[in-house]
Amino acid sequence: GTMKRFRRHGHESQRDKHKQDLYQFNKTVEHGFPHQPSALGFSPSLQLLAIGTRLGAIKLYGTPGVEFMGLHDENAAVTQVHFLPKQVEMVTLLDDNSLHMWTLRAHNGISELLEIGRFTLSGPPGAPPSVTRVTAVLAHSSGELLLLGTEGGHVFVVEVPGFRELEENNIILKCILYDYVGRRNLECVEALHENPLNPRQVLIGYSRGLMVLWDLDRQRPIQHFLGTQQLESVWWMEDGVNILSSHSDGSYCQWTVTGEDPQTEPENQEMPYGAFPCKAISKIIQVPSKQGPPFLIFSGGMPRASYGDRHCISVIHSKTHEALDFTSRIIDFFERCFKKHSFGEPSALVVLVEEELVVVDLQSEGWPVIQTPYLVPLHCSAITCSHHVSSIPLKLWERPFNSCFFNSNLAPDPPQRDLLLTGHEDGTVRFWDASGVCLYPMYKLSTAGVFLTDADPNDNMNQGSEGEWPPFRKVGCFDPYSDDPRLGIQKIHLCKYSGYLTVAGTAGQILIMELNDEAAEQMVEATVVDLLHGQEGFRWKGQARLDVREEPVLFPPGFQPFALVQCQPPAVVTAIALHSEWKLVAFGTSHGFGFYDYHQKNNIMVKCTLNPSDQMAMEGPLSRVKSIKKSLRQSFRRIRRSRVSMRKHHTTNAAKLQEINARLEAEALQEMELAPVQRKIEARSSDDSFTGLVRTLYFADTFVSDSSHSTPSLWAGTNGGAVFAYVLRVPSLERRAEDPVVAHAAKEIQLMHRAPVVGLVVLDGKGAPLPEPLEVAHDLSRSPEMHGSHHLLVVSEEQFKLFTLPKVSSKSKLKLTAVDGSRVRRVGVAWFGSRTDEQLESSLVVLTNQGELHVISLPSIKMMVHYPCIRREDVSGIASCVFTKYGQGFYLMSPSEFERFSLSTRWVVEPRCLVEAPLQMRLKNPSSPVHRDQPDGVPTEHRYEKSIKNNIN
Repeated sequence: GTMKRFRRHGHESQRDKHKQDLYQFNKTVEHGFPHQPSALGFSPSLQLLAIGTRLGAIKLYGTPGVEFMGLHDENAAVTQVHFLPKQVEMVTLLDDNSLHMWTLRAHNGISELLEIGRFTLSGPPGAPPSVTRVTAVLAHSSGELLLLGTEGGHVFVVEVPGFRELEENNIILKCILYDYVGRRNLECVEALHENPLNPRQVLIGYSRGLMVLWDLDRQRPIQHFLGTQQLESVWWMEDGVNILSSHSDGSYCQWTVTGEDPQTEPENQEMPYGAFPCKAISKIIQVPSKQGPPFLIFSGGMPRASYGDRHCISVIHSKTHEALDFTSRIIDFFERCFKKHSFGEPSALVVLVEEELVVVDLQSEGWPVIQTPYLVPLHCSAITCSHHVSSIPLKLWERPFNSCFFNSNLAPDPPQRDLLLTGHEDGTVRFWDASGVCLYPMYKLSTAGVFLTDADPNDNMNQGSEGEWPPFRKVGCFDPYSDDPRLGIQKIHLCKYSGYLTVAGTAGQILIMELNDEAAEQMVEATVVDLLHGQEGFRWKGQARLDVREEPVLFPPGFQPFALVQCQPPAVVTAIALHSEWKLVAFGTSHGFGFYDYHQKNNIMVKCTLNPSDQMAMEGPLSRVKSIKKSLRQSFRRIRRSRVSMRKHHTTNAAKLQEINARLEAEALQEMELAPVQRKIEARSSDDSFTGLVRTLYFADTFVSDSSHSTPSLWAGTNGGAVFAYVLRVPSLERRAEDPVVAHAAKEIQLMHRAPVVGLVVLDGKGAPLPEPLEVAHDLSRSPEMHGSHHLLVVSEEQFKLFTLPKVSSKSKLKLTAVDGSRVRRVGVAWFGSRTDEQLESSLVVLTNQGELHVISLPSIKMMVHYPCIRREDVSGIASCVFTKYGQGFYLMSPSEFERFSLSTRWVVEPRCLVEAPLQMRLKNPSSPVHRDQPDGVPTEHRYEKSIKNNIN
């Protein structure tokens, strides 16, 4: 016995080594736009942009692929971010009044963002908290000092990076003001600004309106500017002589530094949108331009009654005046000069709003918006589903989408091209290049044109009418209010070999599309499919189907719909499968499933899975939430319309309404234990009333009727633990256009534990999953092993069960539920390999409702490894997860960000960059040694080499 046990121990350690070679869990990169941004910073010398968030995260972005992320331990909002001039350090201020020092420290040729110090002002003993509550921060150009203005009107001087208070340099109110102000309280320090020509002079702005020019060396005031309006911000022009101040009444003033003291009146005062009371101008800047007058840029200042709810930044240059109108709240903005333009010429305006980053090109005619390579708001319209496709063939990747492509990726090509497709509430599908660290927008298609929707022609507020005042221009793409929620995309399937795409929506619509390089005008005819199929006594109480346009529709180049299947009742489509070799699409809802021959454009069969007790399935999607959302949408529309007609409307606070909206939806989701990805789905797995809901569909060429002949087949799994198998007769290629595809029912399995079936996979004679349609034809996979018996793997929410084919007798099973009520939420097949060995092996990747990832071996169905990944409370994050074919995955960590993770030692995509202080004058990005196979299976080690020269402005 000893010998045996010893040998087994050796075997175990060998197995452990094998696991270590194949599996390793890493969260690698966050794609998208930071959730709830609260502060913006920029370093001209490092060319790095910093964004702080309300949850205490700090994110840095350089050239595409250069990204860093840090998280404050305190769960407090970041209110300000300041880079120390010409250094690799940065200071953050949180709303708990703590200051934090961060640095980019190089380690083995790669920089890491590290917190190296924290500090809170102590102030004089016994002083009230307002004395040390920081309201303004100036990172002095010497790189050695930090000036901190406070609510109590004091300015503290602190040495950096060590945060040592220099008490002898503090600027205390009383030494400034007594002569001028008597005993009036000046309130807080609103602004601190350095003289651009003399760093030893600093302008201190107090909220009551007084500004003081202070000499840091002599520690005394040089000049006082006696403003009377409440101060919002100051800007020192680069001549060092003129100062702008902006105020809470919507005015701004210009002052001159003359040395005459005090200056009681500004040189001039402007009220850009005046006459009626205006809102505050919260920030103002003025930038000289080589040709002609300067650019004046400010936020706010709108007439309070008519446009008090607008989020605007005004840009005035010579005779051009525009009020850029954003769809979400402005956090901050700055102006950029790029190197290719001559020194000091403003080239771009960078604006951070709550839901996106907008860059406006000030060099080009019409000031167009520039598409950014990252920080793209994934949630322009809410994401409702995602679909990932690995190793896209070059032929599809290079198809000229022409005008469809937003921008060209300048990074060197990674060895493998991957696409992430996201479906949205407004009926759009967006294509993202997911091959590397940056998620690049590539193409967007809209399905709305096929249908007549609830959209109101008055809703289009983008075009300001001629001569309108203020001269609004809508900018940014965030638009959370879908005109018709029925357009929402629920399922996507793209065949990368044939270029066929199928998308399915919230109101039972399934569109089949093909790629066309030209624009085309065509009719899209609907094939209506009755899934109740003669069932008596059911009446659908849910939404009506979308009406299809009766006239031809002009589709731009790209994917164009050529067939439409409309399910009746028009319930959410819960599952689809596309087989591009057989030219078939299968679809399922809570009432049943069917499949459609898109070559001959006819429906082949329908199976109603509705149980007599499934009355709930007739209610339609989340009626309560839906009606609330609908009334919210209508109230928004009324607000918009009244703005158009009357331009004088005190609107309800949009942010508040959005919050209510989100809260209601979250409540409904908690109840449902399902997801935004399927948030309109009428299912709750533990609820008997949805046994008929179709969860998964799968095409396979396998042994269904007898063990000597394989046939095409379709498999469907339902919420009630039933599996249906149909045998298909697909005509030969030469007869495919004439002869019908025929289907007949062959098998039915009912799982004893009746848990929802969430995945179906057929394993070939060697225990490997069957290849995708056309994969073998394109020489990208070996032919499936047709000798030896095939097996059907049924994945339910509670267990994994292997059946032999064609007999369908149970062979082995693995239970999941023994562990703390775990349920399978997401499942995928992935291929893993070690870094040294070319051999790949397939496994099952699973995410549970506890947020845990499991890798399960095939065909032995043994638990290999498991890792915690997502908080179990994050129901929508879990539901949004998609796996890639090579052991990576994406899930929504917030409505606007994907977290990317990897379970594989061999395939990892992560940022690796080096930032050096401008003394070395170099910013490098040897980004990601990505261990990844070429699509044809040759392992390569790939480095993005980028060298970016720095700009010192």
